[in-house]
Amino acid sequence: MMNQLTFFEKKDIKMLNLKEASEWASQYLNRKVTISNILYLIQYGRINKYGNNGNPLLNVEELKDYYDSLNNKEKRLKKILGDDLNWHLSFIEYTESERTKHVHRLHPYKGKFIPQLVEYFLDSHTDEFKREIYFHEGDIVLDPFCGSGTTLVQANELGMHAIGIDISSFNALITNIKIKKHNLPLIANAIHKLTSRLKDFQKTRNNIIFEEHLLSELAKFNAKYFPSPEYKRKVARGEINESKYASIREKEFLDIYYALVEKYQIKIKQNRNDTFLDRWFLLPVREEIDFLSNELKTTIANEDIKRVLAVILSRTVRSCRATTHADLATLREPITTTYYCKKHGKICKPIFTIANWWQTYTVDTLNRLDEFNKFRTETYQLCLVGDSRTIDIFEETKKLNLELAEILSKQKIRGIFSSPPYVGLIAYHEQHAYAYEMFGLKRKDELEIGHLFKGQGKEAREFYTQGIAEVLKNCKRYLQSDYDIFLVANDKFNLYPKIAESAEMKIVNRFKRPVLNRVEKDRDTAYAETIFHLKEI
Repeated sequence: MMNQLTFFEKKDIKMLNLKEASEWASQYLNRKVTISNILYLIQYGRINKYGNNGNPLLNVEELKDYYDSLNNKEKRLKKILGDDLNWHLSFIEYTESERTKHVHRLHPYKGKFIPQLVEYFLDSHTDEFKREIYFHEGDIVLDPFCGSGTTLVQANELGMHAIGIDISSFNALITNIKIKKHNLPLIANAIHKLTSRLKDFQKTRNNIIFEEHLLSELAKFNAKYFPSPEYKRKVARGEINESKYASIREKEFLDIYYALVEKYQIKIKQNRNDTFLDRWFLLPVREEIDFLSNELKTTIANEDIKRVLAVILSRTVRSCRATTHADLATLREPITTTYYCKKHGKICKPIFTIANWWQTYTVDTLNRLDEFNKFRTETYQLCLVGDSRTIDIFEETKKLNLELAEILSKQKIRGIFSSPPYVGLIAYHEQHAYAYEMFGLKRKDELEIGHLFKGQGKEAREFYTQGIAEVLKNCKRYLQSDYDIFLVANDKFNLYPKIAESAEMKIVNRFKRPVLNRVEKDRDTAYAETIFHLKEI
């Protein structure tokens, strides 16, 4: 270590131990930075570690560069979003893998909040930023707009019971799969058998060998006409007119594509165009979807295994839609041929088999369920299917979980942490239309509050305000007298003061946070949202 120190001293680089780094960072940022905070930066690769494990050393210039980068981004976004933001609640220090830890990425879902936000308000330990404790171990937490179950999962981690409610039966399916403890070896065995049957089915089709040949031709063509990174550099420097050049090459490769389609006798389009599954999947993919879906229904007897595999199949199917890579988040029109992909700067193709995604997601799901088991506590969580405006929480809980119902009858619900739907932003049933069709689930679009297709006009806003207030009034019957309610909302229409008044509650605090990290990785479209803290008048 002395030789290292001598080397660094010669290079005029100041090295700090953990305690010194903590003190330096606290002074530089004018806020408390603990040794644990510094260790976090080392653990997740934000800064390099020198010295040895017994006495790690840090480069002060690297620390400064890291904190300056955060500060510069913060200044830039303050100009856009305003100065009245709680930047600690941005959780910018967490990587994507940390924001989607274990079961939180079991299935895609639009409109969910990150688990760290739930942890902040539910955790019973104070820190320098949080002055009050609202929930404790053993409490019951309610999420009346459960979505994909983030609140319930984090309540489990923190040793709290939780009840969720959602009008969408598919949302409840996702949530209950996340929080339930499963027999993973049995699920793995079922996956192995289904995968083997899928491979046997594929032997009767030509789509696998067709896609392998197509990929080979694409690799040669892209290496010749879209070499990486040279091609992108030339586009950036203006040496290539991307639109014109890409259009010529796209048409050129189509001749190769159609020749392969003819050679392997691949039928691309389905005969019907009536449903989501008809419109958004190529015929070879649809045939495999129908095969696996039927196998689930007819060969899997264990209901828990069947539900887990249904979620995996749904996730697989979502990734196999006939769309471009750039339009995965928002579908525009079905794609049935190879195309120039602006996102990747080369010719890409639609998907002709579900095999690769099925294999990826079966492994990933087992790993995530196993990982969550390491954090699981012996508490009860349950997502109910129903309308939060009218549901009898006690009676419905009693039907499905007597132990949780008994706890509920004794101590009632401590409070709510939830993110209600936004006005006219998302059609929650429609985002999983393929799942409802595959599994024959009943849709209740007409009961969604703030449905996309109702728009954001005056009538839609009034309906939304009334709906959220009715949810709060119904849920209040099951809450403890001194309850705490936290609602996460981007309230650009200033509806929540009226909602609180209608529910006979008062807003006692607002926590305004910047939302910097989007699922689609479009981090320049940051916006602010508010966590409203409501209590009884």
